[in-house]
Amino acid sequence: MSAISDTAQSRKYRFPTAFTILFGLIVLVAALTWIIPAGQYERVTNPALDREVPIAGTYAPTDPNPQGIFDVIMAPIAGFYDPATNEANAIDVALFVLVIGGFIGVVASTGAINAGISRAMIALKGREKWMIPVLMALFAFGGTTYGMAEETLAFYVLLIPIMIAAGYDAVTAVAIILLGAGVGVLGSTVNAFATVIASDAAGVPFTNGMTLRLIILGLTWLACVAYVMRYAERVRRDPSKSIVYDRKAENEAHFLSGQEEGTLAFTGMHKIVLAIFGITFVVMVWGVLKGGWWMGEMSGLFLAAAILIGLIARPGEEKFVDAFLNGARDLLGVALIIGLARGIVVVMDAGRISDTILHWAELSVAGLGEVAFINVIYWIEVLMSFFVPSSSGLAVLSMPILAPVADFANVGRELVVTAYQSANGLVNLINPTFAVVMGALAIGRVPYERWLRFMWPLLVILTVIIMASLSIATLIS
Repeated sequence: MSAISDTAQSRKYRFPTAFTILFGLIVLVAALTWIIPAGQYERVTNPALDREVPIAGTYAPTDPNPQGIFDVIMAPIAGFYDPATNEANAIDVALFVLVIGGFIGVVASTGAINAGISRAMIALKGREKWMIPVLMALFAFGGTTYGMAEETLAFYVLLIPIMIAAGYDAVTAVAIILLGAGVGVLGSTVNAFATVIASDAAGVPFTNGMTLRLIILGLTWLACVAYVMRYAERVRRDPSKSIVYDRKAENEAHFLSGQEEGTLAFTGMHKIVLAIFGITFVVMVWGVLKGGWWMGEMSGLFLAAAILIGLIARPGEEKFVDAFLNGARDLLGVALIIGLARGIVVVMDAGRISDTILHWAELSVAGLGEVAFINVIYWIEVLMSFFVPSSSGLAVLSMPILAPVADFANVGRELVVTAYQSANGLVNLINPTFAVVMGALAIGRVPYERWLRFMWPLLVILTVIIMASLSIATLIS
């Protein structure tokens, strides 16, 4: 009876998915087109951005165009491709997401990532505490380059027994992976699912603001490493300091039972695959900076890299295709979210309320200084991240509105992009609506409320670092 009751309770309080939230927002925005007055700004082409931007002070009312049920149904479709104008909206970004998902699937299928981590553990044997910064650096690299998130779930079963055997606890292992990858996303540099998509939606090259993002990445990574190492050493010296100490015997029996000695072989093939993995992202940045590449060329690059890895690893044609398709399938939800989120903007634009909301935002920040503006933007993104944990979904939802407001506040749009990704990355370290957080805690047998107890001092530290970085960058820009 209690099991049935628990199941009923979990169903009762289950938070909606990002898809439901975003579709609900489409419905809400469509309803608002019947309420909010229609209006438009005059626009002028910005040569630097190669697109039209609104001119401050030119807002004027216009004829309303309220959106109905048919418009709501068509909004996600138009989010990808507008059938009325034959113009692509997010289809190129969605295709890039699927291709990079296939690329990641092929890399993962070779076992190179697992073997690389296993080799790092061998090198640090007897100096286990140094596994913490090394592994957090590896996961942070995955987070900052391609938004490593769901892919981390496979590593918990591998790492938790090792950390417990070394005298630490499950929280230490969860923190290494979840914070490592999470802080990488927080400080995204070439992450296609955060920085690239948000910059595209904001109308700026994703390389703009790279220095600030590298600074935020470095500072927050150092803070996370120091915090986790301090906690881990305290637990090693006195196991009663663990926030899951009451589960110590249970966790040791669960995670250490049946563990066999031995490590994964780190072959020459694995080294080559990881080298190609890293070089691919370097080539992507070079192509964007020097070759004028965008989504089409980048998609081709990752497709070519996946094929090259397949030729080197030689898994066989069928297994290669399966790995690529499975990787793309894992990110299909992200691709669909992009179109769904763009559908919100489609409805707002068609209903002619986008500029009205932009006008209200312009008025609301009119009295704010540049530093106050960027910090208000940051906290707006923090709030929105709880409801839309998807980095790509939030980017496409918020950037088309918030980025142009920066023009009126004399703040660079790249700073708004950085504020968005930092806020989203921070919230997704604890966000209960984010499947990666809840999945990681479930695997590590760490209750959610205890994870919050572990995290809250670090969240304060990271918030101070981010806000200070944004403020200083705004002052000197």
